This record gives sequence, C-alpha cells and structure tokens, in this order.
Amino acid sequence: MKKKNTALLLLIMMFMSVNYGQSAANKVATDVDQKQQQVSSIHHFVVFDINQKPFDFSKLKGKKVMIVNTASKCGYTYQYEELQKLYEQYKNKGFVIVGFPANNFRNQEPGTNAEIAEFCRANYGVTFPMMEKISVKGDDMHPIYQYLTQKSKNGVEDSEVAWNFQKYLINKNGLLEKMVKHKTSPLDDEIIQWIEK
Repeated sequence: MKKKNTALLLLIMMFMSVNYGQSAANKVATDVDQKQQQVSSIHHFVVFDINQKPFDFSKLKGKKVMIVNTASKCGYTYQYEELQKLYEQYKNKGFVIVGFPANNFRNQEPGTNAEIAEFCRANYGVTFPMMEKISVKGDDMHPIYQYLTQKSKNGVEDSEVAWNFQKYLINKNGLLEKMVKHKTSPLDDEIIQWIEK
C-alpha cells in the first residue's frame, strides 16, 4: 500500500512539474510577444507636417533622427539657429531633425501652424522638417510622444518632457537610443559624437 501511495505521489508531482513548466514557458512566450508588439520603431508613425501634409517616418529608414519639441516664445528659442546649423552640417550624411511645435509650457507656442512656419523661416531660416503643432504631455499627448516617453512602448526608458527643446535621438533602425535635456545645445559634443559614430 505504501509503495502504491508513493508511486501515486510521484506521478502527481511529475504531472504538476510538467504542467508548471509548460505554464512558465507559455508565460515567457506571451510576454515576449507582447513586448515585441509594444516596442516598435518610429518608422511605423505617419504624422502631419506643418502644412498639413502626411509625413511618413518610414521614409527615414537608415537615417539617424533627432526629434525635438519647439516653441517660438521660449528662453531656448535661440536653439532653432543651432538646430538649423546642425541640420545643414549633417543632412547629407544620413541625419535629419524633426521639429514638433508644442504649447505645453507657459503658452510659449500660441501661434497657428502657418504663423509658426513663417516665424521659423523668417527668423531662423529653418529648412528641417517641421510638423503640425501637437501636445507632448498630459492627457492629449500625441501618440509619437507616448512612444518616446514610455519604456513599455520604446523599450529603452521612461521620460517626461520637461520643457521646450527636449531632444530624442533615434538610431538608423528607428529605435530610441537616448533623451537629451532641453538645456543641452544641439551642437553639444554629446550629440555630435552620437551623429558621427
């Protein structure tokens, strides 16, 4: 009788072990699937540019990209000049800047898309792609900024857009590599080295 009970117990333990192992394997596979679905590249986004025309990020495959939220009435608005200089220096070397005007900080970007476009052209000669005005934080945050600021979507880090002219650096595969704070000049060595590496 004792031998039968021991054999039955061993059989139950083996059954539980096998099933537990399968459950764990299934859970890992599901987690990987979910992560792959959540972490995609920037190349999946299509947005509208400042002239209300579709801008497909898939056109930027193979290029390094800096995404920056901009404003016309900010203490850092002078960075437009530095951004343009950086763009001119590297635009033919696989680098592009994409600007997203946003009015999330102290009403420092109150203008319409047309007014913003004219301001950028007239004051700083901006030729890098500018998108339509969006929100970069809060309940109405644009999906592209949800991707940039949420680790569950970008696979790298959580961040918060702290102010105008915060920079996100995207590699040639369309994946986020790092965030650079608004105070950092676009011409800083950290950014130049990233572009050139």
